[in-house]
Amino acid sequence: MVHDPLRPHYDDDGQAQSENDEGDGGERVAKLLARSGVGSRRDVERLIGEGRVAINGRTLTTPAVKVSPGDILTVDSEVVGEPEPTRLFRYHKPVGLVTTHKDPAGRPTVFDNLPEGLPRLISVGRLDINSEGLLLLTNDGGLARALEMPSTAIVRRYRARAHGRTTQERLDTLKDGITVEGVRYGPVEAKLDKAKDGPQGANLWLTVTLQEGKNREVRRVLEALSLKVNRLIRLAYGPFALGTLGDGEIQEVGPRVIRELLSEHIDPDNIPTGERPQFRSAPKNAARRAQEAAKVEADLAPVRAPKEKPVYKAGWATPKPKTKQPLKDKAVAKARASGKAKAAVKPKWFPAPEGHTRPGIIDRPSAAGPKRAGPSAAKRPGATVRAKSTAPKPSGSPRAAGPGPDPRGPKRSASPQGKTGARPPGPPRSGGRGPRG
Repeated sequence: MVHDPLRPHYDDDGQAQSENDEGDGGERVAKLLARSGVGSRRDVERLIGEGRVAINGRTLTTPAVKVSPGDILTVDSEVVGEPEPTRLFRYHKPVGLVTTHKDPAGRPTVFDNLPEGLPRLISVGRLDINSEGLLLLTNDGGLARALEMPSTAIVRRYRARAHGRTTQERLDTLKDGITVEGVRYGPVEAKLDKAKDGPQGANLWLTVTLQEGKNREVRRVLEALSLKVNRLIRLAYGPFALGTLGDGEIQEVGPRVIRELLSEHIDPDNIPTGERPQFRSAPKNAARRAQEAAKVEADLAPVRAPKEKPVYKAGWATPKPKTKQPLKDKAVAKARASGKAKAAVKPKWFPAPEGHTRPGIIDRPSAAGPKRAGPSAAKRPGATVRAKSTAPKPSGSPRAAGPGPDPRGPKRSASPQGKTGARPPGPPRSGGRGPRG
């Protein structure tokens, strides 16, 4: 038998021989399975320890094995194909699903509820059964492991509803980290968005930001401040946000975005090419999508703080005393003081007094003075009309005596003969009319 240093060799117990580990060819089984989306390297090591991984029909007992081209690698008796380019998905995990492939208690899992046509995926981190929100899924175990590591310092942002009472000053103490039941948690930034008092206590809405993402970290840290979390929503994981994804909806991240944001965490052989994602989720009903978006906005939007009422000085609502204006007419002021103010006010019009003999005056005086009776004065009720005088005017008036002799002499006639009198008759002009008769 010819010894091939590039292929793994096993003993009767399935243990790889040591000389295989020092060969130059092949790829370690843990790394290969991680690239194939089986899980992270730590998960692969756990699978190997449970005896669920085999090469060419032989079960592995150690991860210190290299896989050469042509070897048949199986996990749970299922053949693992060649690694595909890295793919990443955003998934809105609803409440009631477990983030695992197989649950011993038989509870529904995230991967059981994914649509058909997707590759084998693993989760980036986990959300417990009572949590909801953004969950990243990928087919690259190495990428999942890199994004989960605390050393990567990827920011996770959550929206939490808790029962209890607290202040922003107490929440600020979490910025220095906290130790809960012997577990040390790193800096946590918590912001109090809304507080509502009720008969059974207070409900708070908080925005929590952290970088470690340990198991149930948000719940345990807030419980240390006597706050019981009854709803937890993950809003963002690094540069990826939940957005308007509905419950149970999944959307693939484009290859270009992966290259720009995550290339440092991906094996060069797995960097995707192209511009468009391969998977497109089925469009939901427009009315349902709008309803879900409105619900998300109502739950996540911070409530505006009530406006503070302005503080006024004492007596600001007392009306100012009215200042009396000086009266111009002293007689009216005197009449008001004596109680005869109404009698002192003149009416707008008054009837003609008795003994009024002046003709031509009507009983309604105007501001400009009395009016003389005109042609229509007799038509108005109560008006007196002046009689037309027929007596000749005095002789002193030039119009009464008639026209007198002109001191400049008689007027010259306009006729061509220069004589006074009418123009003598003659033949009619052209186009004119002749004399009558």
